[in-house]
Order: sequence, then C-alpha cells, then structure tokens
Amino acid sequence: MAAVAGWAGPAALRARVLRAAVCPGVAGVGRSDSVALTFDDGPDPEGTPAVLDALDRLGWTATFFMLGEQVARYPEVAAAVVAAGHEVAVHGFSHRNHLVRGLADVHLDVARGAAVVTTATGVRPTWFRPPYGVLTMGSLIAARRAGLRPVLWTAWGRDWEACSAGRIVGTIRRQLRAGGTVLLHDSDCVARVAGSWRSTVAALPRLAELADQLGCTVGPLRDHFIR
Repeated sequence: MAAVAGWAGPAALRARVLRAAVCPGVAGVGRSDSVALTFDDGPDPEGTPAVLDALDRLGWTATFFMLGEQVARYPEVAAAVVAAGHEVAVHGFSHRNHLVRGLADVHLDVARGAAVVTTATGVRPTWFRPPYGVLTMGSLIAARRAGLRPVLWTAWGRDWEACSAGRIVGTIRRQLRAGGTVLLHDSDCVARVAGSWRSTVAALPRLAELADQLGCTVGPLRDHFIR
C-alpha cells in the first residue's frame, strides 16, 4: 500500500498501465491463466437478477462490488448474489468521489458500506473498490481499518454509457490481457442511461469468446490471485 499512497494524484491513480506496474495486486493483475470478472454499483432489482441469470448460463461466478445504499434498499437481492455462489465486495455506502470527501467521512462511508453488506449477506467481504476508481490516501486508510483489500481493474467496458454489447466487448478487447480484471456494472443507479445493464448482459457471451482466445478461465477475485 505504501507504493500506492505515494502516487501523485487521481490521473496517475486511474492510469491502468501505471498502477499495474507499481502495484499489480491493486490494479487487479492476478494469475496468468485467469480473468477476474467484477460488477459495480449493485444490487439492483432488475439488473442484478439478469446478470445472475446470464452468469449461470455461462457457468461463471464473479465478484460484485456493492453500494451500501443499494444493499439497504434491496437486501434480498444482495443475499441472492451469495446464494448463487458469487463473491460480494464493498463499493462504499454512497457513490461519491473520495477526492471531495474528508478523511473521517471516507472512513465512515467505507465502514458503513462493509457493515451493510455483511448484515445483508452473512458474509464478511474481502475487497474494496472506491467510487470512480479514485483511490486516495483516505481510501487506503479506510480500507485497512475495515479489513478490506483495495483492488481496481485492468479493463472496463464503459457499459454505463448507452452502447451496444459489441462496443462493450470491443472496448474490453483493446485493454484486456491474461491475468486481468474486468469491470462491468449490474446496476444503472449511477449510469448515464437507464437500463444500461441490458447491454452488459448481452455482452457476457462475447466476453466468454474473448477469454477463450486468451486461454483464461473467468471467475471471482477470490480465485484470481496467487495465494
């Protein structure tokens, strides 16, 4: 974590190449025969069940970074994620950039988010991803105090925008390498367009083809890192 804390600012923190070189674990770089699949911003009463159904058809499990606000609204959906064999993680309680929040506020938000996820699912989460992927000193301290390990991503589909499944997969294809972590979304609660998760669901079978081309299995973060 010390290496991460010394980075210059948000631009550097969000640069995939830099963070993979400086701290690959935080970047989401894991086993070379693995691709970790992660979803942010849920649970969602429509998007999450649709994603769960798609994952079930593919025989995949994934990691879901949940917002505490969403878990408080839909605890039964959060519980369904665990019941389906997936991994839950913390995305904070509210989706606010940590750069505009004080240290005490960030600490409270992360701790509250972790507590809500644990209560709803009966599982104590391992991972933390800050909103917008902006990892500040406050984020690192809050994660450590909550017993969480920060992890970002190496490839994303920009699926919060109004775009097709083909565009999502094309964006991922340009970034993804064996051992990487993919970021998608199972909720449109902070997306630009309502129902954006539908394109995400449609993209998942094509992501399977990409993973096959890389010679990688697809799974949650708990199986992604060398122990």
